[in-house]
Amino acid sequence: MEIPLWFEITSMIVLTVILIGDLLLIRLRPHIPSTKESTLWVVFYVGLALLFALLLGNVGGWQNAGDFITGWALEYSLSVDNLFVFVLIMAQFAVPRRLQQQVLMVGIIIALLLRGAFILVGVTIIENFSPIFYIFGAFLVWTAIRQAMPEGDHDGEVQRENFIVRLLRRRIDISETYDGSKIRTTVDGKRMWTPMIIVFITIGVTDLIFAIDSIPAIFEITTNGFLVFSANIFALMGLRQLYFLLGDLLDRLRYLHYGIAVILGFIGIKLILHALHVNELPFINGGEHVEWVPDIDNMVSLGVILVSMTVATIASLIAASREKRAQKVAPPAE
Repeated sequence: MEIPLWFEITSMIVLTVILIGDLLLIRLRPHIPSTKESTLWVVFYVGLALLFALLLGNVGGWQNAGDFITGWALEYSLSVDNLFVFVLIMAQFAVPRRLQQQVLMVGIIIALLLRGAFILVGVTIIENFSPIFYIFGAFLVWTAIRQAMPEGDHDGEVQRENFIVRLLRRRIDISETYDGSKIRTTVDGKRMWTPMIIVFITIGVTDLIFAIDSIPAIFEITTNGFLVFSANIFALMGLRQLYFLLGDLLDRLRYLHYGIAVILGFIGIKLILHALHVNELPFINGGEHVEWVPDIDNMVSLGVILVSMTVATIASLIAASREKRAQKVAPPAE
């Protein structure tokens, strides 16, 4: 069932208005959100995504609604990984906590623009070159292996950010302190950039890296550009509030990268199976489709995503709780 054009246009207008309103709210009232406020906003955005799926099912078919829910759950789970890097960036550049909302919002807008460009390019490539699924699948499997390694943390992102900082400081004059949310300031009569410019550029580079990981994954769920982009919008819209809601809890989610690795690996294998199912490469099965390859339903993908994130989160919290109890009963050091 086709999604009506009027629904697509109306949805994009409404979501744009919500994003602009969120941005204006931050600009007019910069503050550190409380746990209650963050919780209410996260619930609001999750409820908004579910309402969107319900409306989509009624006007565009329940198959499209199911694809959206699965794609949104996938992108939302992968976006949690962004939060760990955001924490590192905020700490590395000592961003004042009251300004972190604005930094996160700018990062989300950059992410949406980058992902929109990737989606347009990806849809065009898929329509004209179906073997790209082999490349996407192999890339996601490799990314999953890298995530699952014991050292599969975000040291690479930190090193990359340090390189960016060194490069920028050699090229432009940057002040030592922040001037609110301004990116330009005056120090001793001289116009200079503030450290905020480094933060924005670093987040932009990080968003680019995550877009390269996440966009191929959702193309396994659906190749409908509207569904892919709307799933990304809803996954990113509540990310700022989720950052403040989780807070110090992120440090305790030590096994979360294993859950993300399972998701990426599963989606990568599913992409390769799909590529075999629609195969056109002459050196594989004589250029014919491999009909015996199983076609895994998106509901199975949704189950794998939810179970992986739930198990990784619970295991992390149990390990953190045991470690905390062990520290309490340990004898004091000499």
